[in-house]
Amino acid sequence: MGAPDINARAAGLLFDLASVQTSKFRISAYQGAAEAVLLLDEPLDAMRASDGTLPRIPLVGPSSLRIIEEVLASGESPTAEQAIAASPKADDVRDRRAKGMRGISRARVREILADATLGGPAPGDYHGDFHMHSDWSDGRTTIDEMAAACIARGYVFSGLSDHALGPPIPRGLSSKDLPEQRAALVQTNKKFAGRFRFLAGIEANIRPDGSLDVTPEDRASLDIVIASPHAKLRIPDDQTARMVAAASAPAVHILGHPRGRVWGARSGIRADWDKVFAAAAKHQVAIEMDGDPKRQDLDYEMAERAMAAGCLFALDSDAHAPDELPYSDFALAHARLAGIPRERIVNCWTLEKVIGWSEARRSNRRVPS
Repeated sequence: MGAPDINARAAGLLFDLASVQTSKFRISAYQGAAEAVLLLDEPLDAMRASDGTLPRIPLVGPSSLRIIEEVLASGESPTAEQAIAASPKADDVRDRRAKGMRGISRARVREILADATLGGPAPGDYHGDFHMHSDWSDGRTTIDEMAAACIARGYVFSGLSDHALGPPIPRGLSSKDLPEQRAALVQTNKKFAGRFRFLAGIEANIRPDGSLDVTPEDRASLDIVIASPHAKLRIPDDQTARMVAAASAPAVHILGHPRGRVWGARSGIRADWDKVFAAAAKHQVAIEMDGDPKRQDLDYEMAERAMAAGCLFALDSDAHAPDELPYSDFALAHARLAGIPRERIVNCWTLEKVIGWSEARRSNRRVPS
């Protein structure tokens, strides 16, 4: 990956600091600073003036700036490490670090996408995003507004995958809501006919026993079903059976943010991931590389293991508003670092091939390679 990603290093320490705070204000302050640094367009060391000072970065206060300056000086922050070591949550931080987050910053994403020496998918190969939410669940904007934003990014198709009404998601879609949302989706597709098409989807919750909170009948009526874990993400138990069951369930297309990890908060599900990837490959269920900067799940190293197992991939933003659609660039960058061939990435397929794969998953058939 070349030179160290100084922005990711600083953001990671700020996320760790946020996780050991007891004050809600300080938690929020460090998290806000971490996110601001993670989403900078330029590396921190390139932003410094001739006297070594940094310009003002929104949401970065004096305490966070001290951490950043220490990282710029040595790659480490004694201030952050001392605070973490003195916290009762120090073991949690060490455990997360031991598992590795492999997060990259937006500045590094821009470098990766511009690097012609890398293999894998190029930005121009990306035709649509399968994981986004509207105000029908916990998104912040309408279906029409999300469609217009997709068109502005050059997408030909996308999947609208609002949450199902499971216990972790209070604003999800129930079975009785689906026909009404589908009717709204039809109207949006008529409005943008010839330029863009939304595929009808849903994000189902994977229960602890591996079952899904969307019925087989409802799943079979949809173009794209993403099965994602949203609960029991911190427990130490092995959850291989849970994730294998979800990857093997009828009419599931994508295994969403499989580990359920969040940078600086939780390392996510423990499982024998090679067994999970083998099940997904067997059923042609795509493994998601969720581009939300705080998730980056799967990262490029885990994606290499999934690729070796023969998996398909979905590179998605998990956007809850138009301004989050660029999160798919993080997923694209991880895919380039892993060297995933574009033919293994469902977002790079034609609409016709996506529809064929969708129908095959609903009828439990395989699509020829």
